[in-house]
Amino acid sequence: MAKDTNKQLRNEVIYSIYVRNYSKEGTFQAVMNDLDRIQSLGVDIIWLMPIHPIGKLHRKGTLGSPYAIRDYREVNPKFGSKEDFQRLCEAIHKRGMKVIIDVVYNHTSPDSYLATHHPEWFFHKADGSLGNRVGDWWDVVDLDYANHELWDYQIETLKMWAKDVDGFRCDVASMVPVDFWLAAREAVAKVRPGALWLAESVEPGFVAYNRSRGIASASDSEIYQAFDMAYDYDIFGIFKDYLAGKVSLQTYSAAINRQETIYPDNYVKARFLENHDRNRAHFSIPDEKALRNHLAFMYFNKGIAMLYNGQEAGAMHTPALFDKDPIDYDTGMDLSPLMHKLYQVKKNPIMTNSTYETKVLRDDVLMAIHHENASSPRDDQDHPYLVGLFHFHGQSSFLDLGQSGLHDGYYTNLIDGQRVEIREGTIATDGEPIILQSDEGIALFH
Repeated sequence: MAKDTNKQLRNEVIYSIYVRNYSKEGTFQAVMNDLDRIQSLGVDIIWLMPIHPIGKLHRKGTLGSPYAIRDYREVNPKFGSKEDFQRLCEAIHKRGMKVIIDVVYNHTSPDSYLATHHPEWFFHKADGSLGNRVGDWWDVVDLDYANHELWDYQIETLKMWAKDVDGFRCDVASMVPVDFWLAAREAVAKVRPGALWLAESVEPGFVAYNRSRGIASASDSEIYQAFDMAYDYDIFGIFKDYLAGKVSLQTYSAAINRQETIYPDNYVKARFLENHDRNRAHFSIPDEKALRNHLAFMYFNKGIAMLYNGQEAGAMHTPALFDKDPIDYDTGMDLSPLMHKLYQVKKNPIMTNSTYETKVLRDDVLMAIHHENASSPRDDQDHPYLVGLFHFHGQSSFLDLGQSGLHDGYYTNLIDGQRVEIREGTIATDGEPIILQSDEGIALFH
């Protein structure tokens, strides 16, 4: 996180939209027509995946990857006009939400405007041709940020878009120099004060691989100098291994707890179960009750929650990036009411400024606690805290809550409003997620 990153981002929710496959129409207008439904889920920020024209040379699939951009300063005509895009932004703002767009500054399509007009701004292979540094990205060519004229062009482009949008999600941000991002942040702030910066930081293994090949790649700690938020790819691989039964819940819990001390005080992690590069959550977690628990933990986990379009319907199929493949919302599952309730919990001010920890209560049950921080060393009052119980196998449980610090009594589950009893330091659950607040219990004497 940058020094001025606002901790209140930890109380917010991002909803990611791939315009091409969000609807059958695949247009800005179709998104605009659905804004009220999106807002009803509980959404603060809409992230539009790349909105720009797509290259034709070396195109993947029939329509090409949205991340192989031909012109940073135009919009994809299949989605609508630039005026249509501006109307969408206005409609989002009218509803009190913010909008961010994808910035793909590591590479362009081989037939991009920049590749044609400024080939000197690109990475060149040994034979002098344009190329990329990562072999399987054969539909793009990499930019070379040793050219400071490129910096000027890219920053001017960001300033142009910042007149309409509230910030940027930056693709493989780790592979673009941090000093560039710092300069961009400073310049954009003059056009859009308080602009939001979300980094797609990359997996630790990818950082190490890049460095082994002489490719500069920033760690999360470096990325946070310029960005407000970063992906939690630093531990996402461990999460996947837990789902696959390769590691224990204790291993995943320890990884989460490590984040609390290795990053600065106002760090914000983007927490997600799925995105356009990953399997759908329902595909990886087929049991519906288990899925509800994982979703509830995603909201409760320290950071900003990030949804991918169609997740509210429990969709199992990840839309193709390179072809027309509209989301099927008619799945028979509707997670929208749960998301709406979790959004209300997400707004709890305890989550804004807390010391956070997770503990394993049994092989499939994780307890997470947000302890509200004191305002100063002179603040000696007892601060409230939140306790979340998440049953990742969706099974009813009898749990010892001795480590929670909660006294015996009756509490209200903040998710569903149901009364919960703690007796002799224990609780019996039905396998649904539970979130309790320490100062809202009614003491029980026995």
